[in-house]
Amino acid sequence: MRGLPFRGLVCKYAAVTETRIDRLRDMRIDRLRSSSGGPASRQAYRALRDAIIATELEPGQQLSENELAERLAVSRTPIREALIRLRDDRFVQIVPQLGTFVTRISTAAVEDAQFIRESLECAAVRLAATRAQDADIAALGDLVRRQAEVVEHGDYERFAVLDDEFHAALCELAGRAVAWEVAQRVKGHLNRVRRLSLPQPHYLDEMVAEHRLVLDALQRRDPDGAETTLRHHLRMVLSALPAIRLQHPDYFEDGRS
Repeated sequence: MRGLPFRGLVCKYAAVTETRIDRLRDMRIDRLRSSSGGPASRQAYRALRDAIIATELEPGQQLSENELAERLAVSRTPIREALIRLRDDRFVQIVPQLGTFVTRISTAAVEDAQFIRESLECAAVRLAATRAQDADIAALGDLVRRQAEVVEHGDYERFAVLDDEFHAALCELAGRAVAWEVAQRVKGHLNRVRRLSLPQPHYLDEMVAEHRLVLDALQRRDPDGAETTLRHHLRMVLSALPAIRLQHPDYFEDGRS
């Protein structure tokens, strides 16, 4: 069941349905029960953020603090704190007297985040091409091989993790891990589009092929080639955006008439 629309709210929403409850029982946020990753509010934030990026919590969906607390086996306080952080990240909007809703995806925010990410990572990969050692190249090669393996099994979730590892590694090899950290803070809407793009036909195969081209440029110690290849690769998500908007118009702020 799709979440209730969030634009143009003029009335209060009904209680969460049994269908939505059943969906949440299957969500990854249940993994928090066995997690030991710090304070409950931080764990709740990470779990909810991941669920929003993966559209397990759909754009426009109303969130219930009570239900989220039950699913995460925590009190309402860490849930409330997590939702405030998610509001600051523009993943949720808290509407007085109406409730908390997963935000729809902003195309403008996607483009802004893409600009920042491209600027930072392309600068980093130039440095990586001059600094990477043979062992670093080999480690990246192993990572790309693992990506190809999960693509064969259609494991989108695992590929998303390995994709992030690849790009984070490029920034680390450049000695600019902060570039990845900054990009992560601003690319919330972009990450949601990236996840929606993964099931597009041949998209994952193209991503792996372009990772190999970046790796080849690093192996040649070619900063210009590395930058050009990575820039083209990073823009793939924008090329997939029209098809994603057509497939999921209700997910976008400006996707419906």
